[in-house]
Amino acid sequence: MKYINTILINKGIEESTAQVLSYGILILIILMICFIANLLIKKVILRLMTRIIVKNRYHWDDVLLNHKLFERAADLVPGIVIYSFAPAFPGATIMIERFASIYISFIFILIVNELLKVVNDIYRTYPISRIRPITGFLQIIKIILYIVIGIIMIARIMGENPLYLLSGIGAFAAVFSFVFKDSILGFIAGIQLTSNDMLRIGDWIEMQKYGADGDVIDITLNTVKVQNFDKTIITIPAYALVSDSFRNWRGMAEFGGRRIKRSIYIDVNSIGFCTPQMLEKFKRIHYLSDYINAKEKEIQEYNIENKVDTDLLINGRHMTNIGTFRAYITNYLKNHPGLHKGSTLMVRQLPPGDHGLPLEIYAFTNTTNWVNYENIQSDIFDHIFSVAEEFGLRIFQNPTGYDVQRIKP
Repeated sequence: MKYINTILINKGIEESTAQVLSYGILILIILMICFIANLLIKKVILRLMTRIIVKNRYHWDDVLLNHKLFERAADLVPGIVIYSFAPAFPGATIMIERFASIYISFIFILIVNELLKVVNDIYRTYPISRIRPITGFLQIIKIILYIVIGIIMIARIMGENPLYLLSGIGAFAAVFSFVFKDSILGFIAGIQLTSNDMLRIGDWIEMQKYGADGDVIDITLNTVKVQNFDKTIITIPAYALVSDSFRNWRGMAEFGGRRIKRSIYIDVNSIGFCTPQMLEKFKRIHYLSDYINAKEKEIQEYNIENKVDTDLLINGRHMTNIGTFRAYITNYLKNHPGLHKGSTLMVRQLPPGDHGLPLEIYAFTNTTNWVNYENIQSDIFDHIFSVAEEFGLRIFQNPTGYDVQRIKP
């Protein structure tokens, strides 16, 4: 400053004018230094670093480039330069240092914010991120950072020690807990969700209260994002998943099969004993021949042993069309290539009602893919509906217009 002032005075400029011009020239020099330093870092150093990062065999450092972390760090240079030149302005040194430190603190917040995003993106590349997401914890770090840096910035503006501002932390905590109530509840809920392994990214969950039926795509500090199968995105408060109930289909995915639990309704008026002609026909059915022969032998031995008069069908044991139909469906399902062989498989009767006798098929497919599951289920019931008539059974349905037309006077 003195050097510039001396040169101007030697050029014949008045001392007061020379002093003003000296300040102006010094400001231009500072701005030029900031511009050149920032340009040098971004155009030369960062380009060189980019080439090194792109050409190496590591992938995690590419995330640093995608988030422009180095560009944020380069923005610190102007603040550092201005802070260093503050003593050159005796009357405004303190003010310049304060605003320069505020600028540096603000850029530092942006750098840490981008750094936490980098950490999260790198962490997501590991399989454990689906089990233990850290998005909520990183958001807590951000909040703490914003509070600490905010206190420092306010203290610098006021010219006070930051510790003095912390003396009112009690009142501040009350306001903080009121303003960030949802975040605090969400943070606690997030800890419970992750520590108890209740939810992972990629889980298929169903929560009718919030219209959620799809895959979890993100778990943040106070919300959980679910992408429904119609591609809409539902945002659920994290604490709602702890306070309310929801269905998680992860167990089905880990098991590797999806349950079929559906009934067909048999008209009870079509149920009866099998005639000899029916039994002879059933013996020619691939899935029933062994069953019919074994069952006939078992029933015959029982009736002989108990001296049953078989002239009346009400006496002793006899085969029925509904029982034979159940045996056929069971054998058909055991040989179906789309069903899980090591899981529960049964065909059972449910209590009869207004719609007839429910015959429930309970089995598991060997895939969890939705399209394949529906195809397997449809294929099974297509066959069952088609063969029911071969057993003298009628599928129940309420009368339709076609049924009315078939009625003849």
